Amino acid sequence: MSEAMPNFEGLLREALAPVEPPADLVERLESTLTSISEMAADELEAWELSAMRDPRNWARPAGALLAGGAAGAALVLLRARRRSRHTPASLLGARDAAERALRDLSSETRKLLGER
Repeated sequence: MSEAMPNFEGLLREALAPVEPPADLVERLESTLTSISEMAADELEAWELSAMRDPRNWARPAGALLAGGAAGAALVLLRARRRSRHTPASLLGARDAAERALRDLSSETRKLLGER
C-alpha cells in the first residue's frame, strides 16, 4: 500500500524548488517600464488644458498620470537596487547603506525627471 501512495514530501520539494529568472529579465522589465512612462508622458502632452475643464475628460489623463508615476517609481527602485548590488551590504554599516540607497534613489529620480 505504501507503493501506491505518492511521496508527498518529495512532490512538495520538487514543486517548491527555486527557479532562476531569465538572464534578460531586468533589461526587459526596465525597457517595459520606460516605454510605459514614455507613453504616459506622450498621453499627457497630447491633452489640451482647455479640454480639462470638463470632468468627463479627466479619466485618460488621470490614468496616464497614475500609470506613468507607478512605472517611473518602479524604474527608479529597479535601477537603485541594481546599483546597490555592486556593494555588499555586509561591508557597509547600516547607516552607510541607508544613505547610499537614498542617494541612489535621488540620483535616479533626477535622471528620470531630467529626461522629460
